[in-house]
Amino acid sequence: MDKKKMIVVDDVSMRFSLASERLDSFKEYVIKTIKQQVSYDEFWALKDVSFEVEQGDAFGLIGLNGCGKSTMLKVIAGVLKATKGIVQVNGTVAPLIELGAGFDMDLTARENVFLNGALLGHSRKEMSMHYTDIVEFSELHSFMDTPVKNFSSGMMSRLAFAIATIGKPDILIVDEVLSVGDFRFQEKCETRIQNMIDGGTTILFVSHSIEQVKKLCNKVVWLEKGSVRKCGNAIEICDEYSQT
Repeated sequence: MDKKKMIVVDDVSMRFSLASERLDSFKEYVIKTIKQQVSYDEFWALKDVSFEVEQGDAFGLIGLNGCGKSTMLKVIAGVLKATKGIVQVNGTVAPLIELGAGFDMDLTARENVFLNGALLGHSRKEMSMHYTDIVEFSELHSFMDTPVKNFSSGMMSRLAFAIATIGKPDILIVDEVLSVGDFRFQEKCETRIQNMIDGGTTILFVSHSIEQVKKLCNKVVWLEKGSVRKCGNAIEICDEYSQT
């Protein structure tokens, strides 16, 4: 029986416009923009990218910095709209793309649990049910009434990861978040991700650690300068990537 296709990326390209001249002030930029005197260079972060992710896949995106991995994740998560092409996403998505992006720095960790939960589509009642688990997993028992502006990046990522992985989303998008925090906590996060995979959650995973990708993923797409170089078995393609 064919597995359900959770994500279909069909011929997706993403273009950014970059100002091609140096402007010394915002005022100068505004004046030149009004006069239509600012010229732009086009930069294609993604070029004709296509791949499919099936239900239960742990699907990795690999490639050098600037190859388009994070841009691709943001297009799939709906943060960015592709310049051309189609992305179909079937199911609920929990994005772990920019940890703490949904936090209000002046609010406490406790308040941010409910704020972040609301941004992810969870009711206050749901978040109350998961609150103890979030605190236990993040190991921030003594800091829940502390404003998150006083948190280290590691503490912030632990809280964001604990919130994003409550319940059972259909799709979990993970971008470089396991590189933050100590080794023991990284292992704890890997275990939770593995448990979600075992429970049927589809994972989209980006990490600088090829060993981490090999450990968690069954399939990968290798992006090179915004285009697909290879797509298929994780171990085979990761081994080839490591030799380049």
